[in-house]
Amino acid sequence: MLSDIQIASQAKKEPISKVAAVLDIQPEELIPYGHDKAKLSDQLWERIKDKADGKLILVTAINPTPAGEGKTTITVGLGQAFHQLGLKSVIALREPSLGPCMGIKGGAAGGGYAQVIPMEDINLHFTGDIHAITAAHNLLSAMLDNHLHQGNELRIDVNQIVWKRVLDMNDRALRQIVVGLGSKNDGIPRQDGYQITVASEVMAILCLAVDIEDLKARLGNIIVAYDLSGSPVTAKDLKAAGAMTALLKDALKPNLVQTLENSPCIIHGGPFANIAHGCNSVIATKYALKLADYVITEAGFGADLGAEKFLDIKCRLADLKPAAIVLVATVRALKYNGGVAKDKLSEPNVQALKKGIVNLEKHIENMDKYGVPVVVTVNQFVTDTAEEIEIIKDTCARLGASFCPAEVWARGGQGGIDLAKAVVQTIAEKESKYAPLYTLDLSIEEKVEKIASEIYGAARVHFSPEAKRAMEKIKELGMGHLPVCIAKTQYSLSDNPKLLGRPSSFDITVREISLSAGAGFIVCITGNIMTMPGLPKKPAAEQIDVVAGQITGLF
Repeated sequence: MLSDIQIASQAKKEPISKVAAVLDIQPEELIPYGHDKAKLSDQLWERIKDKADGKLILVTAINPTPAGEGKTTITVGLGQAFHQLGLKSVIALREPSLGPCMGIKGGAAGGGYAQVIPMEDINLHFTGDIHAITAAHNLLSAMLDNHLHQGNELRIDVNQIVWKRVLDMNDRALRQIVVGLGSKNDGIPRQDGYQITVASEVMAILCLAVDIEDLKARLGNIIVAYDLSGSPVTAKDLKAAGAMTALLKDALKPNLVQTLENSPCIIHGGPFANIAHGCNSVIATKYALKLADYVITEAGFGADLGAEKFLDIKCRLADLKPAAIVLVATVRALKYNGGVAKDKLSEPNVQALKKGIVNLEKHIENMDKYGVPVVVTVNQFVTDTAEEIEIIKDTCARLGASFCPAEVWARGGQGGIDLAKAVVQTIAEKESKYAPLYTLDLSIEEKVEKIASEIYGAARVHFSPEAKRAMEKIKELGMGHLPVCIAKTQYSLSDNPKLLGRPSSFDITVREISLSAGAGFIVCITGNIMTMPGLPKKPAAEQIDVVAGQITGLF
C-alpha cells in the first residue's frame, strides 16, 4: 500500500495557470510561486468582486479520535467529485502548521487518493504565509520590549503585559520563559512565554480581514499591555501596525493549488480550532464564492469547535450564509466513543457502535440549531460492515439528516460521486435558514454558558477569579459585545478529553479570558488546554527524511 507522500509524488501535476483556467482566472491575474502554486492577485478580485456568490458547503466532523476521521480527506474528495460531475467548484482549506506536522497529527492536505498537491510544500514552508505571521507577531514583541528599554514613554505596567511571542513549532519548553537577562543593555527582565503561531491573534486577524486597510486597522487595535492607570496599550500606540502590515502584504493574498485530479483548491490561513477560531481566511472564502458555483470548505476538529466558530464567528463577521453542512464520521471512531480500544477498532462490534453513536447524534442536533441542512457521511474503511453502516444510516434518518457514505481515500473523486450528488440535492431541496447560536447583546458569561450548555451539553460553567476579573475589564473597555472563541480540548464535548461519547451533567471551567481586540473576539480558555503544544514521545519528525533528493516520511 502506497503512503500519502508516495501517492502525491506520482501525481501528474498541471501548470497552475491551467488549473486556474477552470475557474476562468487569467494568467496575468496570478502571482506564480513556481509551476504548481500561485497567489491570487488584487487585480483578480477587482474583476470578480461584483459577481453573485456560489453555494457555501461546510465540512465538519464528530470529535476526533486516535483512529482519525479524515475530515480534510472528505473535503478534498468531495471537491474532486464535484469536478468529475462537471460542476464549477473549488475547495477552500486552511494551511497546515509545522507544529502538528512534526508532532503527532501529521500533515493536513488530505490523504490517500484525495489530496492537494504539492503536499510536501503545503505541509512544510508553502508560500511562507505562516512564517510571515510569525515575523509580524514577533516584530511587535520586539518593539514592545524595545519601548520598555528605551524609557517606557507609554508607562506600560510590566506586570500587565499580555502579548507573548510565537513560534510555529510544538515546543513546551517555551511556554514560560524570562527575557531581558544579562547586562543593562540586554533589556528589561520580565516573565514572558510563547504560543504556537497558529494561536496568534495576528493569524486570526489575517483570516478575518477583508482587505489590506482592514488588516492594518485590526493590527493597530491589538492590545499588547495595560499602562499604570489600567488603560490598554496597542500596537498602534507602539507605531508597529505599518511595519507589521508590510510583512503581511503578500501573505494576505490567497494561495491556489490543485488536487490529485487537477481540480482547483484555495488554501489560506491556518488557525487551530481548539485554541483559535479554526477557519481559513475570509478573503479566500470570498474569492472562492465569486469564482465557483459550489465552494467546499472545512472547519477544524469536531463540530463543537470548528463548526461552532465558523458559524458563530466567521459567518457572522463576514456575512456568510452556508447552504449545507457535511458531517464526517467513521465507524471506527464511533466504536472508539463506545469504549473499544484503538487496536480493536477494525473488528466488527455492533454494540459498541450503538453505544458510541450518541456522539454523532449530538453533533447532528447541534448543527440543526443553526438552521443549515445536514448531510452525514461515513469515511469508509474496508473493515466496515454493512450492518454497521446501516445502523448509522438509520440514526441519521431518525434525526432528519441525509446520509451517504464515501470512499474517497481509496477511490478519489469517484468514491465521492454519490456524496456530491446528495449534497447538491440537499441544497436544492432544503433551504438554509442559517442564524448564529447567540446574539451579541448577551453578556460574556451568557454567551459562554449558551455554547457550553447547548453545544457541549454542560450543566454548569465555572469562571476562575482571574477569568472574572478579565471579564470585568473587557466590559469596562466596552468590548463585551464581541463573540466568544472558546479554547477547549478537541477530543470530547466536555473540557475533559477522557469523557467520550455524549457526556452529560458535567461542569466546564473557564480558567482564563483574554481580549483579541484586533481580531474582534474574546478568547476563553477552558480546562488544561495549552496555546503552545508539546511534542509526543515519538514525534512524526523522527520519520521525516530526504532520500535521493525526495522528502520521505511525511503524512
